[in-house]
Amino acid sequence: MNATATTRAEQAQQEITEEFAFLGDWTERYQYLIDLGRQLPPFPDEYKTEAYRVHGCQSMVWLVPSGDASCMHFEAASDSAIVSGLIALVLRVYSDRPAAEILATEPAFIGTIGLAKHLSPTRSNGLAAMLAKLKGYAAAAGGG
Repeated sequence: MNATATTRAEQAQQEITEEFAFLGDWTERYQYLIDLGRQLPPFPDEYKTEAYRVHGCQSMVWLVPSGDASCMHFEAASDSAIVSGLIALVLRVYSDRPAAEILATEPAFIGTIGLAKHLSPTRSNGLAAMLAKLKGYAAAAGGG
């Protein structure tokens, strides 16, 4: 791949980084996360089952995969406003992508926008658990 070719996941991470660069302090950034979470599409109650639950999160989080190795789609929800915002960011980077791209994409935006330093340990653990489950679904779909 030449240096100018970027994946859609990398492009999404760059856009997230640029959006957060416009926000001043972490009060504004948390509010933006909450606003992003509010924009998630409605999540069907029938998906709020143990089978789709992400363990390792302090709040309740559900992650539902669909599609196949050529294009995986994810729906997710949480009972926490900030975690819902994190979900919105994760879905922008990883949903509607080929499984191989999902597996190859590191969540660089977490460090780039300063999330790693500003999330509580329990939220950081939950975010890591969500990413691990998402990548597990991609691996199971034949992404690697």
